[in-house]
Amino acid sequence: MTHQSESATSTTPRTTTTSATTARTTPREAGAPADPSRFAPPLPPLAAPRPLGERRVWPRTFHDRLTAPLPGIKTLARFAREGAVRPGREGLADIPRLPFEPAPLPRVDARTIAVSWAGHASWVVRIGGLTVLTDPVWSRRILGTPARITPVGIAWSALPRVDAVVISHNHYDHLDAPTLRRLPRETPVFVPAGLAGWFRRRRFTQVTELDWWEAAELSGVRFDFVPAHHWSKRTLTDTCHSLWGGWVLTAPDGQRVYFAGDTGYGHWFTHIGERYPGIDLALLPIGAYDPRWWLSDVHCDPEEAVRAAQDLGARRMAPMHWGTFVLSAEPVLEPLTRVRAAWGKAGLAREDLWDLPVGGSRVLDQPGASGATQGRGELREQPHTTRTPR
Repeated sequence: MTHQSESATSTTPRTTTTSATTARTTPREAGAPADPSRFAPPLPPLAAPRPLGERRVWPRTFHDRLTAPLPGIKTLARFAREGAVRPGREGLADIPRLPFEPAPLPRVDARTIAVSWAGHASWVVRIGGLTVLTDPVWSRRILGTPARITPVGIAWSALPRVDAVVISHNHYDHLDAPTLRRLPRETPVFVPAGLAGWFRRRRFTQVTELDWWEAAELSGVRFDFVPAHHWSKRTLTDTCHSLWGGWVLTAPDGQRVYFAGDTGYGHWFTHIGERYPGIDLALLPIGAYDPRWWLSDVHCDPEEAVRAAQDLGARRMAPMHWGTFVLSAEPVLEPLTRVRAAWGKAGLAREDLWDLPVGGSRVLDQPGASGATQGRGELREQPHTTRTPR
């Protein structure tokens, strides 16, 4: 989550109607949490895929989707008095021990799913013969935040052709303009409601924006946009003007990967698990959680991430959103040690926690297989000079 702003730009007109869910909503002022049942669709069936590149009309704001109030004056005053946004010297001492093991991307066919962690919330997901990037951030630095403490785990030059990009929301550590400029402008991009204009102003030609529980399909792979406990803001005047959420990617054979984006813990995980049963792998955030009184509404801590995986009914979990940018006050290595402990305490199989190092990959074979490994993320001493960010 970031609070920085980018210079406001003009909007692009949109000309078609919005979804039924959005049409019923009336924007409220910031601070009013949503009624969970209001945005939970009936079961089944799943929504039919919407046309790719469809132009939509949305409400001016999505404040009514908040599940917790945004910080008010009293909260900001408390943060000014006692808030810590960075770990101390001891908390940074383990930077050389952060797991960083870049390796070539695995070779896969159209029936095999593979995930490779570039760092933070950036994944290379190979599914249904497509290469999909999630929240791609290949920059060394993002606005208002110290430079990466681990390099990007996958060189841009090592990527195969990118077939699609999914964006969870517009905060700077998830929507990185310098990285996106590297992509061909005809790359299909899937974004939350209200965010297509940002891409079209940058001349992207195949932008599909979706509401919660809506889907689109590309080459047989289904892209479903699902809720998250978070918010959006990129300029001084656009708070919650676009939506936020995660993505469920479903291969033609039914295998599923859930990318949570950025989220706090809450009821949406159970709804998502009910709506999309049989999630094979959940990519869940475990970092940027301290202090809890400030960040609990928008960022899971490691224990909550494990509970979220269980709520989802996910067969496996891969942690993310830690060990890349210093966004909060917890020690840099603490998210990994805590998620491993929480996973074991929950009695879950160790092999189903895919705690990858930055640059590591795992392959999800055909249903029933346990998956091959490249990089297990064991802690090891590494000279810091070998990990200088690009």
